[in-house]
Amino acid sequence: MKLFSTFLRQKRRAILFYLASGLLLLLSFLLYGLPLSAVAYPLCLCALLGLVELLREYTAVRRQHARMEELMTLSYELLQNLPESRSIAESDYQNLVLRLRRELETMAREDSNRYFEALDYYTVWAHQIKTPIAAMKLRLQREDSPLARELGGELFRVEQYADMVMAYLRLEEGEGDYVFRELELDALLRGCIRRFSTEFISKRLTLSYEPTERRLVSDEKWLSFVVEQLLSNAVKYTQQGGISISLSGNELCIADTGMGIAPEDVPRIFDRGYTGYNGRKDKRASGIGLYLCKRVCAKLGMSLRCESTLGVGTKMYISLPEEKM
Repeated sequence: MKLFSTFLRQKRRAILFYLASGLLLLLSFLLYGLPLSAVAYPLCLCALLGLVELLREYTAVRRQHARMEELMTLSYELLQNLPESRSIAESDYQNLVLRLRRELETMAREDSNRYFEALDYYTVWAHQIKTPIAAMKLRLQREDSPLARELGGELFRVEQYADMVMAYLRLEEGEGDYVFRELELDALLRGCIRRFSTEFISKRLTLSYEPTERRLVSDEKWLSFVVEQLLSNAVKYTQQGGISISLSGNELCIADTGMGIAPEDVPRIFDRGYTGYNGRKDKRASGIGLYLCKRVCAKLGMSLRCESTLGVGTKMYISLPEEKM
């Protein structure tokens, strides 16, 4: 009905012109004293023909409108055949749309080329940075001094940042980097804890680990990435006390006794680039780690949620899949 009323508004000039012409004919016959029936019959026939033409044109407009609505649901790559133009103005607008489409294709192609060039560069960089990191780790392992341990901790964080870059790049590349198999959760957790053993010792943090005795189907590398990121945050923001890892129902819980998260920050900590109050205090925070964890969990068919009390600590929960091999 809305389309019909819009159509009538567009045709109001033609309708008013017809009515004015009929009124002039009636006035002319009246002034000359001619019988009005002589002009009323032709006017009725013209009105009937005009109504038929109006309905025919409305049907064509409705068909064209439906086609345009269908095309509007498509992306510009799939936008191929526009409806046949019925006027010079429509033809001009279609030419304008096609020209804009060609410009969008050119821009999309250029953006894609730039993206893949940057992706190739950062992928090569992330692989190459692993070599000097490994070399420095070997050199530091030969020394046992407070300075060597401090440098080892900083080098461990550098390696984490490089792993984060690799994870980000692989997530952007697509779905091909996932290998699902049955794995033992405790073995995965022990490997992650072992990587942070030096951090626990240097900060004098306690660790409470309850074996889960759980097997699940998932991707070991990506699940390890999520656990390590959560452990990294727990260690970073905990100055005293400790960290606990346990199974709570069907969720893996990683809890700490750190500074906690402000209530207004909790709903946004998984947004990309959001650092919150703690991140503004720690200038090294990037706001990328938890964002990547949330995305990886979604890829693995898991969910990630947070419970935190400012000044008391934080609990991160990873829901585990229940599917069996």
